[in-house]
Formats: sequence, structure tokens, C-alpha cells
Amino acid sequence: MIVEHAILQVRPGQSEAFVVALAKARPLVACQPGFQSIEVRPSAEDPARYLLLIEWDRIESHRHGFRRSPEYRQWSALLHQFYDPMPVISYYGRSVL
Repeated sequence: MIVEHAILQVRPGQSEAFVVALAKARPLVACQPGFQSIEVRPSAEDPARYLLLIEWDRIESHRHGFRRSPEYRQWSALLHQFYDPMPVISYYGRSVL
């Protein structure tokens, strides 16, 4: 299992609309093969910054599955308008603790 990680910096004044769009977008990723779970946590210090954590069975489920799917095009249409800058995606393995 791997964890997809991204810091989502939302444009000022757009946090409420982002959360609404995120709720609409969640089923688009949740139905993907290899999807395990998703968390989006607001920053305790910056109301426009969020931590995205998505668990996948393997990196390819995200890169070659979801990112190439019709649902990803819908996901990006719903969410990418909110980001400034666009997030950088990183992947992490199992916990060492």
C-alpha cells in the first residue's frame, strides 16, 4: 500500500467552495480500482491550505489508472480551478513505526 500526498493551497476566499467541490469529487476517486481511502485535512495554521492523503494499493493505480480515467477529467474540472499553485504529488510507502 502507498500513500499519495499533496499540499493543496486554495485561492484566497475559496475554501468553502473548495470543500463543496471536494465532496462532489470524492466518489470519482473512491470508485477507482486500487483506491483504499482518502483524507483531506485543513491546516491548523492556514485556512486556505489542506493536506491530501489518498491510500492506493500501488502507485500505478493512481498514475496509470485514475490519472488516465474519465473520472480524473471530471475530478480536475471540479478541483484544479481552486489551486494556486498546482499541488506537487508525492508517494510514500508503509509506515516504519
